[in-house]
Amino acid sequence: MAHSDIDTKLSGILKKYQDNFSEKLYVDNYDSTDLLMETFGVTQELKRENKQFWGRQLGMCWQLLVVELCKNACSDYSNALRFGSDEPCDLVLGTDAIDTKYRVGSGDSGTLRKFRQYGDLLRENGYRPVFLFLREDNLPAALNACRSGGWTVYTGEATFNYLKEKTSFDLYRWLHFHRDRKTFFIERNRA
Repeated sequence: MAHSDIDTKLSGILKKYQDNFSEKLYVDNYDSTDLLMETFGVTQELKRENKQFWGRQLGMCWQLLVVELCKNACSDYSNALRFGSDEPCDLVLGTDAIDTKYRVGSGDSGTLRKFRQYGDLLRENGYRPVFLFLREDNLPAALNACRSGGWTVYTGEATFNYLKEKTSFDLYRWLHFHRDRKTFFIERNRA
């Protein structure tokens, strides 16, 4: 093969990656907070100390809040569904199989494949897969994969509206109330 042909092929690969890297949205540098962070007084500066810790903890807190709210406010509440070792959702309201997420920042193929598989599994069993994301700075490719996998996706304000419609409880307003009063602000021990 001629050097010019090799150059064309190799340049094509680099061009493909150049385009991919140029289009990549890096949401980890998102400098705003969200209502749950504000309820605890967690700043981006504090969160940057250990993003993985804060992401996991805020995500679990979000899940527990939604599950507890729905469990106590909805007559059609059911616990998470299990299919073998898989648990594709956190709770069920009627036929809505709901998975709560703080945010989705990973677009890796394994995560996206799991979203699609779980969406298919839930629909095959008569459920409507629903994602309730707290944050709005989710990775667009991951949200598209969720939607193409059959999930109904709510983010930010739409998530709070969905919950208010289902539970008749305004979680958004409740969190604002506690944020404004600093009821749950964290006090870090400096030992």
